[in-house]
This record gives sequence, structure tokens and C-alpha cells, in this order.
Amino acid sequence: MFKKSFSITITMGCCGCFGFIRKFKRCRNQSGIKTSISQDPLLDETEDREEEDDDDNDDDRSYNGDLTDTISGDDSEVPIRAKRSEEILMLREEKDMICRQFPVKETYKAVRAEDENGNKMVNEYVREYKIGSGSYGKVVLYRSCVDGEYYAIKAFHKSHLQKLRVAPSETAMTDVLREVLIMKMLEHPNIVNLIEVIDDPESDHFYMVLEYVEGKWVCEGSGPSCSLGEETARKYLRDIVSGLRYLHAHNIVHGDIKPDNLLVTRHGTVKIGDFSVSQAFEDDNDVLRRSPGTPVFTAPECCLGLTYNGKAADTWAVGVTLYCMILGEYPFLGDTLQDTYDKIVNNPLVLPDDLNPQIRSLLEGLLCKDPKHRMTLADVAQHSWVIGDDGPIPEYLCWCKRKRLGGEDLNSDNLLA
Repeated sequence: MFKKSFSITITMGCCGCFGFIRKFKRCRNQSGIKTSISQDPLLDETEDREEEDDDDNDDDRSYNGDLTDTISGDDSEVPIRAKRSEEILMLREEKDMICRQFPVKETYKAVRAEDENGNKMVNEYVREYKIGSGSYGKVVLYRSCVDGEYYAIKAFHKSHLQKLRVAPSETAMTDVLREVLIMKMLEHPNIVNLIEVIDDPESDHFYMVLEYVEGKWVCEGSGPSCSLGEETARKYLRDIVSGLRYLHAHNIVHGDIKPDNLLVTRHGTVKIGDFSVSQAFEDDNDVLRRSPGTPVFTAPECCLGLTYNGKAADTWAVGVTLYCMILGEYPFLGDTLQDTYDKIVNNPLVLPDDLNPQIRSLLEGLLCKDPKHRMTLADVAQHSWVIGDDGPIPEYLCWCKRKRLGGEDLNSDNLLA
């Protein structure tokens, strides 16, 4: 599966999967040959840590991509921002700055039972089978007895999350609660929707009920055969850029854009998922120090142990994703983690001679190593190859914008400007 080829973790014993800080030396120049996705160094080594219902070995669709080790940073240093993401998000919630027409349902009672067929249930949801696992918990397909719809439910054990230290002042529970706060703010056709949060104070269980995307990843398989045709890649890229521009407009950095976290519906729409390492900002000051994304999708500036701008790093990851969709391989991949970082920082971008010149210019712009000269998402939306026959990517008229406009018909189905 594509997930096993694209998820790279750091070998640090049992702590490597959970974002513990580890500093790396500055990258030094090393030579190396271009390597295909089908090569298998640095594969996913995330441990399954579920405490029950874990005897399934079903399809491993990714609603919570595996968190890799933090590349750089030191939380003991003076914080970059005046407020942490959690404070910013809670303040937005208090001020009703939520960009969704209907709020996420919050349930404070979790009833675990069985239906007449012996299938396990949580409240109205009947368990079908496990569909994935992430850094902190599992993802299970459930069917609602109320509306008959299927939902992907991320299940966690609060006691387990509270024991996992991801930074000197943070546990894994901090990450999960931040993910919930972020998803409670958002509503966009290219972002996986959070439906309900079940958090019973009398129970150790914690659940995030998400829309179920019954489709596939942006790429499945491995090696050059994974490459998509130009038309499909263009369509997917337009959806990715639309969703990510929406996030950035709301001062949210995703932090782990990669094919694993991009799900395609049966109708061919891409939805961005997994906000477990995302961050919120008060304004356009998106400076970060820690970089907990996936190594092969990491921007050069994140490899150097320096501060960086989160939106520009997201844009680099879009470039790596496009490279993978078009060419079926990573632009920079070494035999070791450090070698991979060295290549990201030092090696030139290699593109086939017969590549479409428009795609070449787009990849060169997205994968520009200097973030100050890297293409922005606005530039991408106006690029000739992206426009194609469909025109520029429409600007999404989100709920909070419509509320500010006042004169708009808030019940209109026309969400695009």
C-alpha cells in the first residue's frame, strides 16, 4: 500500500513515533543517486498501541497519518508566538469565530454496548471494522443507527494520551485536543469534516466522529506505476490548493501535507485530513520552530534547526506531492534519515528532459529551496497548467466570510465567489 512507502519514521525506540524532540546536525553536502518510491528504507515503524478491539487487519486507510519525530527545535527556548494554538483556538470559539454553518456535536456520555448481532456499539454507532491506525489511536468504520450513514471514528484512550510526552510541557492529549479545536473551526468541501466529539468524563474513551471518505488515497501503490495522468493530477492539485488556501486564510498551518493525508471520494474530490500536528496563529505571523511532519515532505528550511514559516513549508509539501503524482517517486530520498535531509537541502531538483514545460515550471516554483522565492498558493492557482481548460481555482466563499458580508443569502448553496 502507498502508506507504507510514504510514511517515514525515525528509529528512536518506542518514543520515535510520538513527536519527541531530537536535534539534528546541520545538513552537509553528500552525493547520492535518484531513488524510486519503491525503495524501502526508513519505512513506517509506528507501533499499534490500541488496548482493545485490535485483532483486525483490515484496509489501512489513513485518517490520522503517522506522526514522525520532530526534526528540530527546543520547547525549552523562548516561545515564538505570544499565544499557543490552543489559546488562540479557544479565544476564537469564545468569540464565535467558527467558520461552519452548523457546530460540531459534542456528546458527554459514551455508552458501549452490543447490537442484536453481537456487534460492538458506541452510542448510536455500530462497529463495522478497523480501517486504519495513527500515532495515538485507531480509526474504525461505524454505521449510525439513526441515519444509516457510515462514519470513520478515531478512538483514543485518554489515560494513554496523557502518559505520552511529546514536548516538555505537552502530552499527546494536547495534540488530540488541538486537532479537535482546529477541526471544530473548519468547513470546506476539500477538508474532512468533523461531525461529533464523544468525551465522557466518566470514561477513559475519547472519540472523534469524522465523515467517511469511501474512496482511496491520492496515490496508491508504489514506484513509477503510481504516477497519475496529467488530467487527474491537475484535478487533485486544484482540490488540494483550494483546501489549503482556505486553511491558510484562517491562519492555520496543516504541517503534514502528503498523499497519505489526502483522501479521494468516490466522485473524485480530494479531502485533506489529519490535523494532528497543525497549528493556529493569531495573524499572518506563521513562524514555527518544531517541524513534526513527514521527512521526505519536509522543506529545506525545516531541516536546518532554524525557525521557518509554516505556510511556505506547507507549499513545499504540495510540491513534493505533485512530484509524486506526476513522476511516481520522491524528489529527494536518501538511504538514511540524515541523507534524506542532506539531499533536500543540497541536491538540485532533477526533472525528466521530456517533462511538460508547464509542469516543469510549476515544480521548480514549488520546490524552490529558498522559501522567500518559492511560489505561493495564490501563484499556483493562477499557473497556466493548473488553470488548464477549467479556469482559475474558484475562491471559496466560506461561512465566516458570508456572515461578514451580511447581505448574502446565508442559506444559499452557492459557496463559491
